[in-house]
Amino acid sequence: MQTALLVIDVQRALCSGEYKAFQSERVIERINSVARKMRLVGAPVIMIQHESMNGPLDFETDGWKLAEGLEVLSTDILMRKKATDSFHQTELHALLQERGVQDLIICGLQSEFCVDTTTRRALALGYPVVLIADGHSTLNNSIQSAAQISAHHNETLANISSFGPRVKAIPASEVRVEA
Repeated sequence: MQTALLVIDVQRALCSGEYKAFQSERVIERINSVARKMRLVGAPVIMIQHESMNGPLDFETDGWKLAEGLEVLSTDILMRKKATDSFHQTELHALLQERGVQDLIICGLQSEFCVDTTTRRALALGYPVVLIADGHSTLNNSIQSAAQISAHHNETLANISSFGPRVKAIPASEVRVEA
């Protein structure tokens, strides 16, 4: 399969409580719909979990676990990371190369951190990216609402051309996966 799905940081601490991302339940529903499409054609679904030290995402704590409602199957690949870039000091790139993956579908949390950084790194490594436009989210900040931040990243990432490969930001309902 030439396409893989990266589900970034859809973890309990980022989907409930103090750090709950905007519309996280709807984002999870959209991610689940795309993951189902991927699994039907045998494409890799990679669940990436961020881990911190002395924070809400400490390894193996309740907040670190994948979010309630996120559909995870035994065939999915689980991967841990410690940086905003899912490729940084992880086996992700090697894993994708071993499987012959040539392009990525990216979704998850948070739009301006791990989703943005991983998407840019994917482009730098030569992967064209479909960004699920309604499949990533974040929190409000002092300047913009979460919805504005996510919309900004859809627009900005889709306009990066300097790497060669491009980002196409589309809603989950328009994601097509072929065997």
